Amino acid sequence: MAAQTHLFKCLSDNFGVLIHDPATGATASIDAPEAWAVDAALKETGWTLTDILVTHHHGDHTGGVAELKERHGCKVTAPRHEKQPIPAVDATVAEGDTVTVGSLTARVLDTPGHTAGHIAYVFDADKIAFVGDTLFSIGCGRVIEGTPEQMWASLLKLRALPDDTAIYCGHEYTLANIKFAQTIEPDNAALAARGAEAQQQIAAGRPTIPVMLGAEKQANPFLRADVPAVAAAVKLAGKPAAQVFAEVRERKNRF
Repeated sequence: MAAQTHLFKCLSDNFGVLIHDPATGATASIDAPEAWAVDAALKETGWTLTDILVTHHHGDHTGGVAELKERHGCKVTAPRHEKQPIPAVDATVAEGDTVTVGSLTARVLDTPGHTAGHIAYVFDADKIAFVGDTLFSIGCGRVIEGTPEQMWASLLKLRALPDDTAIYCGHEYTLANIKFAQTIEPDNAALAARGAEAQQQIAAGRPTIPVMLGAEKQANPFLRADVPAVAAAVKLAGKPAAQVFAEVRERKNRF
């Protein structure tokens, strides 16, 4: 049976998401920004929390972990290289490892850059990737603990997933990201189409994710640093893609 997901808002602009295995009843929360929001989602769906899968240590992704662990007795899985700041961890994982939620299986990708030990969970059979704050719709996370070269390499890992992979990220930043992206590629038709779609989604009170990776590859400038038009737009034609990415990211920081 296919995985089921339930997306909900947390804090000011975070997304929470549950992934549920109908065959076994197992349910994981991807990160836990705040406990009450996860519990409200569980009540709405009727699912029982068995796991928390943490992508990185930032408090807006882990603030509810300890309370949910105490209340539900769920298993907490966290990045191996970020165990220390995360509460109530039962198991740690890194690239090459797999995690299970009932009969569902995810492989772990190391995606450092935003934080030093950030990971993503890819449920290949269900074509779902939970990418935390590494990749956003038409954006990417700030490079806080890593380097631009690390972040670009992480984005390339995610970009290599199949085009029909549904991307779930950690924040609702899409409209702001589109405004910036249009300063880099104002004539990108795919970006213009995504902008119109996102406006409609927000106007209807709907989230702008998940988004298909194939669409992101056509419109997200942070995934397109090796496209000559993007390099030219930031006056770095012919330069290495990681250098182009770094310039695009720095421009976004100042935007």
